[in-house]
Amino acid sequence: MRRRDFVIVLLGASGLSLRTARAEHRSVGFLSAGTPDAYASFVAAFRARIAEKGYVEDRNLAIEFRWAEGHYDRLAELANDLVHKPVEVIATSGGDIVAAAAKAATATIPIVFISGGDPVARGFATSLARPGANMTGMSLLVIELVPKRLELVHDLVPDAALMGGLINPKNSNSGRNQTALQEAAQAKGVQIHISEASNDSELERAFADLASLQAGALIVGADPFFNARRNQIVALAARYSLPTIYEWREFLDAGGLISYGPSLKGVYLQMGNYVGRVLNGEKPADLPVVQPTLFDLVVNLNTAKTLGLAVPQSILARASEVIE
Repeated sequence: MRRRDFVIVLLGASGLSLRTARAEHRSVGFLSAGTPDAYASFVAAFRARIAEKGYVEDRNLAIEFRWAEGHYDRLAELANDLVHKPVEVIATSGGDIVAAAAKAATATIPIVFISGGDPVARGFATSLARPGANMTGMSLLVIELVPKRLELVHDLVPDAALMGGLINPKNSNSGRNQTALQEAAQAKGVQIHISEASNDSELERAFADLASLQAGALIVGADPFFNARRNQIVALAARYSLPTIYEWREFLDAGGLISYGPSLKGVYLQMGNYVGRVLNGEKPADLPVVQPTLFDLVVNLNTAKTLGLAVPQSILARASEVIE
C-alpha cells in the first residue's frame, strides 16, 4: 500500500472511531420529586438495568440527575433544564406531578414515567397497550390499592372506630386518594379523619392531631415527599403508638409496622429496562404502559410487639415477608 493511501485509511479509520465513540456516548435525564438519599437504592436498580442494556456511566452514558427534594414547584424548571441540556431520554420519578412537568417541557424527547394514577386519564398515553406519543412507563395502581390497605390495617386493629389518612395536598392525586379513603372507610363502617402534610412541621402537627382524636390506626398515602421522610414518619408513628400501614416496604426498614404495594425496586428495574430499550432505538409509542401484577405484604413483628398487637394468622399467611 502506498504511503498516501495508508494515511487516508488511517484518517478514515480515525474519523470512524471518533464518530462511533460520539454515537455510543448517550445522555439520560432523571427527574425526581424526591431526594438522592431516600432514592439511592432505587437509582442503583435503575442503573443496573440500564447497564444490562449496554449503557454504563462514565463509559458510554451520562445521567443528569435533577432532584426537587419535595419542592414540587421546582419541577417545571428542572424539567426545562433537562430539555435544554439536552438529554435523549427523561426518566421521571415521583408520580404524576413529575411526569406532567416533563410532558409540559417536551413533546419530542422520549419520557419514561412512573405514574401513581391513571396515565390515560392524565394524558400521558392514548392507551396502556399503545401509548402513542413520546411517553410510556409504569402505572402503580396507587389509588386502587387504598381499599386493600385500609382492610389490612382494619384486620390488624379491628377495634379502631376512627382511622386516619395522611395525604400530601400538593400531590396531583390527593383528591382521588381522599375519596378512596373515605369510600373504603365507609365500606368497613369506620370513621376516617384526613390529615394533610407537605412539610416537616405539618407532619408533626398531623400526628399530634390524630393522637388527640384517639385515632386507632393510620393509612399513609403514597407520595414522594412522604417517601423521602419515611424515617421521620415511622418515628412519629412510634412516638404516638399509632399502628400505621404504608405503601412501600422501605418504610419497614425504618421500623414501620406493615406495608402493602408493588416492589419499588422492581419498578425502577423496569424503568431502567425501558430507558435502555429507548436508547437502543425503540419508540415509547410502541412500548406498553406496565402495571404491577405482584404486590408485597410485609409485616414487622418487632414493631407489632412494641405496639402490643397480635398479628392475625390471616395476615401472616398472606405475607410475602415477615420481619422478626
